[in-house]
Amino acid sequence: MSLTPQSNRKNHEISAHSTVRKKGTVDSNMLRFFLVFCVLATGWAQECVVDQIPVKEDFDKYRFQGTWYAVAKKDPVGLFLLDNVVANYKVEDDGKMTATAVGRVIILNNWETCANMFGSLEDTSEAAKFKLRYWGAAAYLQTGYDDHWIVDTDYDNYAIHYSCREVDTDGTCLDGYSFIFSRHPTGLRPEDQKIVTQKKQEMCFLGKYRRVAHNGFCG
Repeated sequence: MSLTPQSNRKNHEISAHSTVRKKGTVDSNMLRFFLVFCVLATGWAQECVVDQIPVKEDFDKYRFQGTWYAVAKKDPVGLFLLDNVVANYKVEDDGKMTATAVGRVIILNNWETCANMFGSLEDTSEAAKFKLRYWGAAAYLQTGYDDHWIVDTDYDNYAIHYSCREVDTDGTCLDGYSFIFSRHPTGLRPEDQKIVTQKKQEMCFLGKYRRVAHNGFCG
């Protein structure tokens, strides 16, 4: 049985109406997706604002002092200590904290050597936030005056350091670096990994770290 012209017309109208409805649904879904993306992007930007990054509550520098082995590092613009990085923090008699660090560097394109760095940490209004003034034992090493925040630590196994060198106009970090420290040269314990991963995300540095090897190069 063949369709009459009137039936063809009706089918065409139904098909056209269905196409319009589908197009409207697609446009609505795209708009919804765009709005959700904007909300998420705004949330991500807010979470990445430097001043909103949480740090260790009730930080105790006396428990923190001692030897820490860097096991991972998010590099800043311009590379300095590469690996075999060991830091020592000490609270002096006047209550001020000082730091020394040693690590492998490459200078003059291909000369490997161990660099000795020194630093003094200035207290701020927040116990876990310091200003670090640092310098090298040799003239060719970097000097600087950076934020030095302890984002988290359990004092006995792991510590997470954060520093932002340059803040963008929206409050996010343009140039920052971070060390993941362990009390053990063999690295983090499995139970510490989840905590460290969460803190990396809070600092907006997730996926930006590299492993710091310890092979005895600096003794």
